[in-house]
Amino acid sequence: MQTVKMYTGAFCPYCTMAKQFLKQFGVSEIEEIRVDKNPADFAEMQQITGQRSIPQIFIGETHVGGFTDLYALHQQGNLQPLLNGE
Repeated sequence: MQTVKMYTGAFCPYCTMAKQFLKQFGVSEIEEIRVDKNPADFAEMQQITGQRSIPQIFIGETHVGGFTDLYALHQQGNLQPLLNGE
């Protein structure tokens, strides 16, 4: 199982949905980086992804995007293989 890193915020419903959705696929640990607590982490997220919205999700070294991107990846049948490192 690939590692999952997610830039999140405290009161972000899409962050919560993304975490719950990933748990359905056996993801038990998510490296969560709270951008609302540390402006430097928010700046780092923007520099890496080019995005200002949260969540920003990484599976292994692959930037997936936000929750809707994660869900679309699943709809295309590509989420589980990515999680498995295939």
